[in-house]
Amino acid sequence: MNQTRSNMNWMLKELADSVPLTRHVVLLSVDGLRMAQYGADTDTADRLAAACAGLQSLSAAVAHEFPHGSGRMRMVVIEVDGGFFYLMAAGANAYLAVLADEGVDAGLMGLRMRDLVARIGAHMSSPPRMERHPAR
Repeated sequence: MNQTRSNMNWMLKELADSVPLTRHVVLLSVDGLRMAQYGADTDTADRLAAACAGLQSLSAAVAHEFPHGSGRMRMVVIEVDGGFFYLMAAGANAYLAVLADEGVDAGLMGLRMRDLVARIGAHMSSPPRMERHPAR
């Protein structure tokens, strides 16, 4: 799936513009395919999307350790030298990933990500893949 949802790119740009020090924003499917991007070249966005698939799977495994929870990952934040990584569930089978530089307002980033997902969550989902049957 090399096609992105270009009509979503402006929404990702709006998120990046509203939070200073935002570097990259990527919308991805649950299996790690890039659906839309802002601020990242295609290779970077594809690498982030692929890494997120593993991270959301790991997060879901940890979530199952909470007996009264739903077992679903809502948000992961990772702080590394140089900045922050955010991954948030963004609709059925879709995730929103953000890389931001050191000094970003973490609370503002979480709030803006949640606002974006709430506003357009229905549009930020990845449809199930259809199996192709060979022609007979």
